[in-house]
Amino acid sequence: MAFAWKAAGLTYNRYLAVAARVVRRSLKEEHRLQAERRGEMDLKFAKWENGRQGDNRNLASANASAMVEAAGQQSQQ
Repeated sequence: MAFAWKAAGLTYNRYLAVAARVVRRSLKEEHRLQAERRGEMDLKFAKWENGRQGDNRNLASANASAMVEAAGQQSQQ
């Protein structure tokens, strides 16, 4: 017996994300806002050098700054 999410070509994680979003959107306004805030993620990372952990950085801001830096390097070439 095949699962419906497999037959639709979704991974299980993607299926869960879609189901969670549908449930959040079906809630009443005050509960929906609380649930949507819980659904947001804030990813952080740290670069390790010589066995020591560097500073924790927000992934979204680090990615944005790396994109700006890469664009600046491309325009100089």
